[in-house]
Amino acid sequence: MTTERSMPATTADERTMLEGWLEFHRQTLAWKCEGLSDEQLRTASAPPSELSLLGLVRHMADVERSWFRRVLANEDAPPLYFSDDDLDGEFHLTEADTWAEAHTTWQGEIEAARANAARFTLDDISEGKHRRTGERFNLRWIYTHMIEEYARHNGHADLLRERIDGATGD
Repeated sequence: MTTERSMPATTADERTMLEGWLEFHRQTLAWKCEGLSDEQLRTASAPPSELSLLGLVRHMADVERSWFRRVLANEDAPPLYFSDDDLDGEFHLTEADTWAEAHTTWQGEIEAARANAARFTLDDISEGKHRRTGERFNLRWIYTHMIEEYARHNGHADLLRERIDGATGD
């Protein structure tokens, strides 16, 4: 598999630009994981941290699910990898946790996110509320937050990948 990354258009309208940057960052995380074994993907950054590429993908699956399914569309979509008893469950990996499962789940959540977002304008307010704060958000805020979330974690992914096999890149 070779991940193709597309730079967002430089003269697009606001929605196209936001969606383009979100897609770019989704593709970047996939690219950072490309070509690694499950063992390498489970490799933690440095003790005591449990941060790993596989954990980041699982985290982003839950983040996609939370914002686009629970908050935006008010779907009953419980967390996939974490719980109230284990808020960092996505990073608590075992030998049974695989790229195939995490990638398939993550891509499924991205598809659900795209479908839900397509029903809203940038100014539409979410049908659901944030589970902790009870706030509602417009789609513009959710897109902007998701770009920030991916950008931050892609920085982590850069460091993790370099530690694993020396690969660097934007």
